Amino acid sequence: MRILGATRSTYFRWKREPGRVRLPRDTLERLSYVLGIYKSLQILLPDPEAADRWVRQPNRHPLFAGRPPLERLSAGLVADLYVVRQHLHAEHDCN
Repeated sequence: MRILGATRSTYFRWKREPGRVRLPRDTLERLSYVLGIYKSLQILLPDPEAADRWVRQPNRHPLFAGRPPLERLSAGLVADLYVVRQHLHAEHDCN
């Protein structure tokens, strides 16, 4: 919920009324970054377990300062999603 910038009540309203939901621009932007992150992880780490580990394990890259990428993604800022998306995109462009 935090990654999408949604409150608990908003999330449950989305679940309850999926056909009637109009997503705010901010949420659409967040979804775009999340899908880009997912796509990059599928390219870099096609094994789903490896991708899950990457997101949850501490990471020494300066972008994450020794913390798991999921912590940065869950900070609540769109900018964090953007930065992680750019990082992963650059990684798979180099390979």
